Amino acid sequence: MAGQDKQRQDGEETAPEDFAATVERLEALVERLESGELSLEASLTAFEQGVRLTRDAQRRLDEAELKVRTLTEGEEGGIDLKPFASPEEDDGEH
Repeated sequence: MAGQDKQRQDGEETAPEDFAATVERLEALVERLESGELSLEASLTAFEQGVRLTRDAQRRLDEAELKVRTLTEGEEGGIDLKPFASPEEDDGEH
């Protein structure tokens, strides 16, 4: 809890646990910035938060790509890239 109090005092928030929540927070920040209602200082703070969230989202995407590549690695060390089946195609196979 001490970390949460410090975050509130500094005006910073931690990145959400969920990728979708990160994207939602980024969208909310963009809306606030585009509204034109924020002061210069508040705009800079929102921009800084957006940069942190963007970096976190990119890190998560990179990690997910690495996992997918690891799971699809072929026996000879090469990557067997296969397109994902659309939900309609996938339903017909079961």
